[in-house]
Amino acid sequence: MSNSAAGYQLASGLPVMAVGGFNGTDPAPTLAQFQAEVAAHKIHYFIGSGGGFGSGGFGGRAASGGGSDAAQQIATWVAAHYKAQTVGGVTLYDLS
Repeated sequence: MSNSAAGYQLASGLPVMAVGGFNGTDPAPTLAQFQAEVAAHKIHYFIGSGGGFGSGGFGGRAASGGGSDAAQQIATWVAAHYKAQTVGGVTLYDLS
């Protein structure tokens, strides 16, 4: 969700995309779009549970915010294909 993504963007100085749009309920990006962005090395990290979001994702970085089915599909795909790390109480996936 974009309000949560803002803190990560301000702290990192890097672009952050909230999966699911402003409030986490938009079906954007789709799983296929997210997978293509990861394959093109345009999305480097996904922040999962423990980040105060729920489940979803950021691009450039990624985070989670429950809501849309697309966001849940992305979170499930990331968890199935990448190893989770816990950093500062946040579940983080390195997609690079």
